[in-house]
Amino acid sequence: MTSPTGTDEIHGGTAAEIGASVRELVERGALAPGDALPPVRALAERLGVNRNTAVAAYRLLARSGLVVSQGRAGTRVAGGARVAQEGYSPGSALRDVATGNPDPALIPDLSRALQAAAGRPVLYGEPVIDQAVEEWARGWLAPDTPSDDFRVTVTSGAVDAIERLLAQALMRDDAVALEDPCFLASIHTVRLGGYRAVPVPVDAEGMTPDGLRAALEDGVRAMVCTPRAQNPTGAAVTAGRAAELRDVLADHPYVLVIEDDYFSLLSRRPFHSIVGPGHRRWALVRSVSKFIGPDMCLAVTASDPKTAGRLAMRLSPGTTWVSHLLQRLSHAMLSDPDVLAQIDRAGAHYAERNETFTRLLAAQGIQASAGDGLSLWIPVGAPARDVAEQLMRRGWLARTGDEFQLREDAPPSQHLRVTVHDLTDDEMKTLASDLAASRTASF
Repeated sequence: MTSPTGTDEIHGGTAAEIGASVRELVERGALAPGDALPPVRALAERLGVNRNTAVAAYRLLARSGLVVSQGRAGTRVAGGARVAQEGYSPGSALRDVATGNPDPALIPDLSRALQAAAGRPVLYGEPVIDQAVEEWARGWLAPDTPSDDFRVTVTSGAVDAIERLLAQALMRDDAVALEDPCFLASIHTVRLGGYRAVPVPVDAEGMTPDGLRAALEDGVRAMVCTPRAQNPTGAAVTAGRAAELRDVLADHPYVLVIEDDYFSLLSRRPFHSIVGPGHRRWALVRSVSKFIGPDMCLAVTASDPKTAGRLAMRLSPGTTWVSHLLQRLSHAMLSDPDVLAQIDRAGAHYAERNETFTRLLAAQGIQASAGDGLSLWIPVGAPARDVAEQLMRRGWLARTGDEFQLREDAPPSQHLRVTVHDLTDDEMKTLASDLAASRTASF
């Protein structure tokens, strides 16, 4: 007879009771990080509950961060290891080119706009969106929406918007199409939400039509697409690719399509939507953090009325509204011609520095595209982890492509993502030379 395991002690007749049982087992060490939980059907049969009750229990646990859904690989107790995040690596003595951060010197000064943002106190029960902000947001979003019939929602950043959009549309184990390689926050959002990520390959023009078609055939109910400055690759959806993707989506009008246009005002590329005029469930999200500062946690979302209504409901249990002071501050900044001109200069600077570095790489025999965005996606022709380790010995901290991969069975990445726009010309030359030497040492 086999000895009992921690999962044998899971009990309860409701989702809350089952979730509390698992939490208790984790807290007293009967279940350890990485331990697999029983499949939903098996747990439901053993406890004598409806399958939906077990699904709801696992969903509660995933939302609390206690477990992580791994699709067909099942559900496991979340580990204590640090997950990859954007930003500076704390405590590193190396020159950090892995950050993905904007240049603080190019972020507009808030002080002048602060006075304009001040106003009367806002009380409970008032409209959650400042009227002037809503009018401004509609003007910003309307030219790029598939329909004039849309609603505006304000959230605490793009990641917050995407998390809530997925939550209002999906149940645990529902499939979500994500770009592969993928933005780190989207990976975490989907996994912690208990959804199943379906990878869609990305090339220089964005999501591939064949990849999206396969994902739709796999039953995805939502998808997240980055139309410009795809992170990490820098891809931007072209007009031709957008038309192809709209054709693929034409037979799936109820799949929720989320377009995360986070780089908008900084981008040097035109916006091409993959959402056709007949699509029924869609959302266009634009945040302000890349051009007026990561601490300005605000995004505006245009979406079809039904999605907007359900998104508003998802806001009601917790953060009912984004601070009106923050709304007014963002509006004051982005209505100022001088600030908009500074943002445009910042976008040009990022593009020019990326172009400069790709030329230096080409001189070292490394062919990379400057793409669009804050960082570069560099093919190194060898396992990226080996190249990154060699770079560390030369004083550089880079981010490997492995962190952005969705498929657990994916081969080791041969790409690095580096952020170079704040390097001097001499530092760029040194990094390009060190990267070439590191690549050669890794063959």
